[in-house]
Amino acid sequence: MPGPRNSAGILVYRFENNVLKVFLVHPGGPFWKNKEAGAWTIPKGEFAEDESPLEAAVREVKEETGHVISGNFIELGSIRQKNGKRVFAWAIEGDLDANNITSNHFEIEWPPRSGKKASFPEVDRAAWFSLADAKEKILPSQWPLLEELRSLLQK
Repeated sequence: MPGPRNSAGILVYRFENNVLKVFLVHPGGPFWKNKEAGAWTIPKGEFAEDESPLEAAVREVKEETGHVISGNFIELGSIRQKNGKRVFAWAIEGDLDANNITSNHFEIEWPPRSGKKASFPEVDRAAWFSLADAKEKILPSQWPLLEELRSLLQK
């Protein structure tokens, strides 16, 4: 049985009128369709053993949002999600257009046991949130990433 998978992602942030905002994405597909609180995430995805986590994180932002991001990344460390997956994360200041994203698609059998395949975007929308609002929206296992960003920016 394979061990827990690893994932990598980027927490993009900006300041609006001196208020820290973070960029989060909402997973696409039928399971997440009507979920809001505790469903959003940083753009992230799995990576192969031969790929560096940071390279994978940059790739995932492009795959999930269509935006290319580069610059001086701040390492946030890693967290373990409820499903056992370890997520390595970085932060970077940026200004991504949340209203203009394009995402890769995935295919699943839908409806279940129908024998029919349906395609869904990996990410169906994105938005900027204050830290307080982000804490309501983000997967609870990713809260420490928000706290780490706040801590690093206060230094």
